Amino acid sequence: MSSKGKTGVLIVKQGTPDSPSVQDVRKYLREFLMDERVIDIPYLKRWMLVNLIIAPTRAPKSAKIYRQLWQPEGSPLKTYGYQVKKLLQDALGDAFEVELAMRYQSPSIETALAKFKERKISNILVLPLYLQYASATTGSVFQKVMEVVKIWDQIPEIKFITNFLSQPLFTEAFAALGKKYMATASYEHFLFTYHGLPERQLHKEDGLGNCDHANCATEYHHANQFCYRAQCYETSRLLAEKLGIAPDNYTVSFQSRLGNEPWIQPYTEDVIKDLTAKGIKKVLVFAPSFVADCLETTMEVGHEYKELFEEHGGTDWQLVESLNDSPLWIECLREVIANEIVTPAKLKAVA
Repeated sequence: MSSKGKTGVLIVKQGTPDSPSVQDVRKYLREFLMDERVIDIPYLKRWMLVNLIIAPTRAPKSAKIYRQLWQPEGSPLKTYGYQVKKLLQDALGDAFEVELAMRYQSPSIETALAKFKERKISNILVLPLYLQYASATTGSVFQKVMEVVKIWDQIPEIKFITNFLSQPLFTEAFAALGKKYMATASYEHFLFTYHGLPERQLHKEDGLGNCDHANCATEYHHANQFCYRAQCYETSRLLAEKLGIAPDNYTVSFQSRLGNEPWIQPYTEDVIKDLTAKGIKKVLVFAPSFVADCLETTMEVGHEYKELFEEHGGTDWQLVESLNDSPLWIECLREVIANEIVTPAKLKAVA
């Protein structure tokens, strides 16, 4: 089948260094942290902070951690990305062309979009693989795509998918992973930990100014639909309901702080200390803001937080793996695309 009449599907992940070398990690950190949506301060201050302080000091430490994470075939995040691309292409059929891009480093968004342009694909669906919308993640992908195509002579029809945390198959796919552990062990508490954001970014993007006023921790509605915190709590509620976990038996927390300014609370490390202080010894942990195993899941949650938990008296800390390339995850993506389709292209029939 020729490319004419096809729909291009661009799936985008956060990104990863090309190798665990200090040089490549430093290069990745510079591109990532120089994004004005990630560190939203004036350019000169951001440049000095990133290039003179953060990248030089963090690169050697991060490279050491990346070396522990690295697999023979490369970064797990990128490896699973290519596998998802292949499986999703098979699931969608010949009426679609799927490309993988990383927001930072390779394969780049520019390269993926250039392939669509070369094939004269005029309908593109952009699917950032972030379950919850945030300006620093999904918003950054959208901005980058628009920066690339705005200089083209022929600008294609583009549709952006903002989030899909309410997609039933996502909940089912993540719950299925958790049920494997719940079937073989008894846990006293369940933790849903999400990547954090600075508080100032949270209030800028939700347009509310005060999450407590909007009941973001207890309600998800039209007024707070773009609030990252509200989306995380809603994701947790949906998963807890699917898993049969009572509200009192789980906690929502936020990880991966950078710098000294206030980020979204409660912080995961503080929750760990609180749980162990209450005598809780066995915890099953989910990281539902990540769709593939990466530094923040395998190393931060799986190792660093486990050590902290055990230091404070905990005995069983089990991380539930990410969705990676599970069949239900692929079907979830297929359904998301089916619901957002922008061309007459027909989805491959499902047996």
